[in-house]
Amino acid sequence: MTQQLKPALIMLLFFTFLTGIAYPLLVTFGAQMLFPSQANGSLFVNKEHIAGSELIGQPFSRPDYFWGRPSATSPSPYNAGASSGSNVGPSNPSLVETVKVRIAALQANDPENKAPVPVDLITASASGLDPHISPAAAEYQVDRIAKVRKINPEKLRELVQSHTEGRQWGLLGEPRVNVLRLNLTLDAVH
Repeated sequence: MTQQLKPALIMLLFFTFLTGIAYPLLVTFGAQMLFPSQANGSLFVNKEHIAGSELIGQPFSRPDYFWGRPSATSPSPYNAGASSGSNVGPSNPSLVETVKVRIAALQANDPENKAPVPVDLITASASGLDPHISPAAAEYQVDRIAKVRKINPEKLRELVQSHTEGRQWGLLGEPRVNVLRLNLTLDAVH
């Protein structure tokens, strides 16, 4: 039995070192050298402090900011440790009620806006963490923000346009606007 136990323990120690120490160190070092921003969470640094990650949405609710897509995570919105969708289908009465409440909140903050509400402002994404909105969702909010900040709506539209990202590699996904990046620029400019 000791003839079998000794090689088994040696293999256990060898693979523990290889897969538990050497490989993670190699991957971490490689990631830090090749992709330092992504390896550290794709963080936005604003005035020498971390403002957030470009990969995780944040709850903006003040009328002078662009609002992101609602989050379905709990116990708090945009909780990266609890990433999930609501798993509520379109025929579920609770989704219908939630959408009505969200539409009412948008209309209460901008009663003059009679445009149809873009779907990404009233429904959560599958992860509940989406940091982007569509250009239509940004456009829907331009007049409200321009009025509150007392800036020209056309200047704000130009800012949105300059922050609109195209499809990945020209063909994947849809055009999108990163809400955190847009709001940080909005604060810096106005």
